[in-house]
Amino acid sequence: MEIYRLPVLSDNYIFLLHDPTTKTAAVVDPAEAVPVLEKLTALDATLTAIFNTHHHGDHVGGNRLLVQRFPGTTVYGGAEDRGRIPGQQVYLSEGDTVTFAEREARVYFVPGHTRAHIAYYFPPRREAEWGELFCGDTLFAGGCGRLFEGTPQQMVASLSKLRSLPDTTRIWCAHEYTLNNLKFAMTVDADNTVLKNRLTQVQTARMRHEATIPSELGIEKATNPFLRWDVTAIQAAAGSTDPVRAFARVRGMKDQF
Repeated sequence: MEIYRLPVLSDNYIFLLHDPTTKTAAVVDPAEAVPVLEKLTALDATLTAIFNTHHHGDHVGGNRLLVQRFPGTTVYGGAEDRGRIPGQQVYLSEGDTVTFAEREARVYFVPGHTRAHIAYYFPPRREAEWGELFCGDTLFAGGCGRLFEGTPQQMVASLSKLRSLPDTTRIWCAHEYTLNNLKFAMTVDADNTVLKNRLTQVQTARMRHEATIPSELGIEKATNPFLRWDVTAIQAAAGSTDPVRAFARVRGMKDQF
C-alpha cells in the first residue's frame, strides 16, 4: 500500500492510498476533489473508497465530486456522523474493520474534537513494517484537536487508545500544525530535551517548506503534551495531578496560545 500526501487549502493534508497491483485507490478525508483527481490520473488508478474521520467541511468537501467521477466508490464514516458526511454509505463503530490493498484497518471511536470522530489503524503485517494511523483531527504532531463537540474526559479516553498503539506507528494527521504545536509544548514542558531537539528539527524543515507529517507515535509520546497528562512536568504546568483536569487545563492554555 503506497501512501501519498496531498497538501490542500492553507494547511490540510489529504492522504491517498494506492494499490499498484490492482490500480485502485482510497482517499482519507478529501477536503477537495481536484487534487485527488489529478493524482488518480497520474497513477492511472480507480478510486474505490473514501475513508472519512469526521464531518467537518475541510475533511469531506471533495466527497460529492469524487463519487460523481467514480460512482463505484464506497464512502465510509463514523456511525455517529449519520446525516453529516456527504454520500456516506457505511457507518462504522469501535472495533469494525475496513480493507484496502489486502490490508485490514481497525476502526477506533475517538470522540473529543467532534462527538462522532473515528480513526483508522492499519497494523503492520510483518516485522520492520510501519503501522499506519489516520487520525484526522484527534491527534496532531505535537498537539491534539480542539474540543468542539466533545469533553476533556472523552478526549483523554480517545488519546489513551491511540497512545497504546506501538511506537512504530506513523501518524498521518490532517493538518500541518507541528511548528506551532511544539512552540506551545515548550511553554509547558521547557526542560524536555527531546522536545527541544524536535522543535529545532521542525523549524529547519518548515524553513525549507518540508512537511512534518507523518510523525511517529514514539516521538509523540516523548514530546506531545497532550499524550503526557501523567508526566510530572505537564501536571506541574497544569496545577493538577488529575489526568482529565491536567489535560483540560493544558488544552485551555493552547486555545489561548
